Amino acid sequence: MKLIKTQDAVGHVLCHDMTQIIQGSYKDARFRKGHVVTESDIPILLSMGKENLYVWEMIPGMIHENDAADRLLSLCVNDGMSPTPVKEGKIELRASRPGLFRVDSRRLIAVNALDDIMIATRRGNTPVNAGDKLAGMRVIPLVIEEERLRAAEQAAGDRPLLELLPYVKRTAAIIATGSEVQKGLIQDTFTPVVQEKLAAYGIETLSVLYPGDGVEAISAAISAAKSSGADLLLCTGGMSVDPDDNTPGGIRASGARIVTYGAPVLPGAMFLLGYYSDETPVMGLPGCVMYAGATIFDLVLPRIAAGVELTRDDFSIMGEGGLCLGCESCRWPICPFGS
Repeated sequence: MKLIKTQDAVGHVLCHDMTQIIQGSYKDARFRKGHVVTESDIPILLSMGKENLYVWEMIPGMIHENDAADRLLSLCVNDGMSPTPVKEGKIELRASRPGLFRVDSRRLIAVNALDDIMIATRRGNTPVNAGDKLAGMRVIPLVIEEERLRAAEQAAGDRPLLELLPYVKRTAAIIATGSEVQKGLIQDTFTPVVQEKLAAYGIETLSVLYPGDGVEAISAAISAAKSSGADLLLCTGGMSVDPDDNTPGGIRASGARIVTYGAPVLPGAMFLLGYYSDETPVMGLPGCVMYAGATIFDLVLPRIAAGVELTRDDFSIMGEGGLCLGCESCRWPICPFGS
């Protein structure tokens, strides 16, 4: 840094905060460290008694933190995201619409492994609403070598690190299994829970079918539901390994390709996901979905609603963080479950 006359400081970067005191009404930093001095700032600085200023010597190849933050923003921003104005070298990204927030973890790690560069995001594969904070980015020093920014750009590659996918599934059909429900011996309390969770993503329930317990009956009901044109099929109940729990068999018999029957998540271990040849997803929901605050269904539904096709590997990595702690008052998603 160097000391220069205030009148000569236009275009230079301040090295520290400049506090202004107005008796009885104001005491705060009028100019923050990193501020680039403008012509209109000069009279104010002089009125504050600042006849000389310590400024950074901007030499070729060095980038101011505000400009560096803009460069990092360009590595992240994608459709459906809005940046805040740069402030003290930091920019934040917020969602401009609802959707599924996703992060390319491998490339983000590569960027953050570089010295003096940081991009922090919320957890990927999570649902967000308009206005939600997605990410923040800045460089650590006040000025940084452009060479480091080029290294970050190379590590990030040629597409954004982040994406916000809109929800594309609009309709669903529910197949509520169980002879006791079919015969009206007990009230169907499962379906309303599922319908409420679907509605949160703008998914309308077109129909509810009650096939009973048999494999053939369940398979036929699934086929009928699929022929109705529903974007998503959900089977409730009958998902355990008991001899009379035939929902997995009925889903297989309906022609679905099973991605997984079982998930390393509690509650929700007996969850099933499959797809048909036209990519329509079908899920088998275990009983915990009916009564637990958050389950495997809550982790999977946002991705399904956004049209993301899940693989067996997607479920394999859910084990870490896949244990619900059973809090007396459920605060999900503001908790470690699924994170």
